[in-house]
Amino acid sequence: MARELIVEADGGSRGNPGPAGYGAVVLDPASGEALAEAAEFIGTATNNVAEYKGLLAGLRAARALDPEAAVHVRMDSKLVVEQMSGRWKIKHPDMKPLAAEAASIFPSAQVTYEWIPRSRNKHADRLANEAMDAGKRGKQWEPRDSRAALAGPVDATPARSAAARAADAAAEAAETAHAAPAAPPVGWGSPDLGVPATFVLLRHGETALTPQKRFSGSGGTDPELSDAGRRQAEAAAAALAARGTIQAVVSSPLRRCQETAGAVAARLGLDVRVEEGLREADFGAWEGLTFAEVRERYPDDLDAWLGSTKAAPTGGGESFAAVARRVAVARDKLLSRYAGRTVLLVTHVTPIKTLVRLALGAPPESLFRMELSAASLTAVAYYADGNASLRLLNDTSHLR
Repeated sequence: MARELIVEADGGSRGNPGPAGYGAVVLDPASGEALAEAAEFIGTATNNVAEYKGLLAGLRAARALDPEAAVHVRMDSKLVVEQMSGRWKIKHPDMKPLAAEAASIFPSAQVTYEWIPRSRNKHADRLANEAMDAGKRGKQWEPRDSRAALAGPVDATPARSAAARAADAAAEAAETAHAAPAAPPVGWGSPDLGVPATFVLLRHGETALTPQKRFSGSGGTDPELSDAGRRQAEAAAAALAARGTIQAVVSSPLRRCQETAGAVAARLGLDVRVEEGLREADFGAWEGLTFAEVRERYPDDLDAWLGSTKAAPTGGGESFAAVARRVAVARDKLLSRYAGRTVLLVTHVTPIKTLVRLALGAPPESLFRMELSAASLTAVAYYADGNASLRLLNDTSHLR
């Protein structure tokens, strides 16, 4: 099982362009411990260049710890996150080589990106300011003990002035204007950056195992839909056809999903594209068993699985953490392919719950607090500014 690492990075320029520096920290996702820190004064540069330099330093530090790790990057630069996720084009000549270098440090499947507000990126922000302060004194940044840094106040160094932050924001907005089209304001919030990509998530119809509540993942017998499941698929197809919003259909490779997707696609006159990342978790030796049977046969393994997303089912199954990495990669790939479109994803309980959890920024235990019925509909909208909105959850009105 691949080790997980979190990289948080930041960069700033006091003048934009002006004296610039970056900071990056590699964190253990379970304990929050800082495993490595990096910061550097880089002379005169723009805010965007400094942000990319911070990303490079964070990825290199993570690779030095474990080149096989699954890395989750968190930054408060929407520009860097969207460009590295492939959703925004990179047009500025200063950005292209930096982005290419960042993409070469790890295979793309090992890295995911998330935008976070500046208030949640204080560690990397502090390091960037320490580097710029050191540069102002004609010195280079020197690392402190990670544990002491975590125990001390997060705002121990002077923050950038309001004028400097405004200049940073203006520069990023200017670059963003080349990356994504503007859009009118939505609701009472600030403007978003275009029509969202909307994933309508359809859980497959029933199989013979569904009413018995047996574990049925990607490592089992790959059952087909039951008669009840086929009726559910047709009901979902009719409801989606009546709405008239679906522009593409994507399915898990497993038979029950492809049969469900096929019913919808036939009604809509669309083809079905298969995405491997949407398959259900592999439940190992638990495939085909009820929860009670697993409790009786594998009590310790079940407790571990319920207590940690890193624990896998008995016999080489797939942990929730592994599923989350796979689903996040598939999500980003599909967002890039279907930007601004409404797409039906026909998949399973665990991938749908995972997409909802990631969209909400909810803790892993939320997976056990969602109900998803067979052939139910859920919907998530993804905006170009990095935000996601849960629009619908477990809708079964079309089955009644």
